[in-house]
Amino acid sequence: MTEKAQLNYAEFATTDITASKAFFGDVFGWLFTDYGSEYSAFSNAGLEGGFFVSSTVAQASNGAPLLVFYSKNIEQTQREVEQGGGQISKPIFEFPGGCRFHFVEPGGNEFAVWSESR
Repeated sequence: MTEKAQLNYAEFATTDITASKAFFGDVFGWLFTDYGSEYSAFSNAGLEGGFFVSSTVAQASNGAPLLVFYSKNIEQTQREVEQGGGQISKPIFEFPGGCRFHFVEPGGNEFAVWSESR
């Protein structure tokens, strides 16, 4: 049987690479390796990837994929996102099987966080 290709790396545009790195490093513990001033690879995120400088960014409302973090304590994670400079775009809401919130990081990308319960 042929082995199928799998997702391995995700790249995100950012309007402010320094702010994106600071936010994800502080709030989620990501590590970064810079490759020049306009690209930085990240690790320690569950999926490796990178940020590149761009004037446009990903928003789920414009049809972009939405990457979703998992948290055992969603309210604590929301506080950490806010304290780190993230803007809540959808406050915590319930859905069958759990709850989640959406946020926009300082570089302009939208992400979400989910949990089984509050």
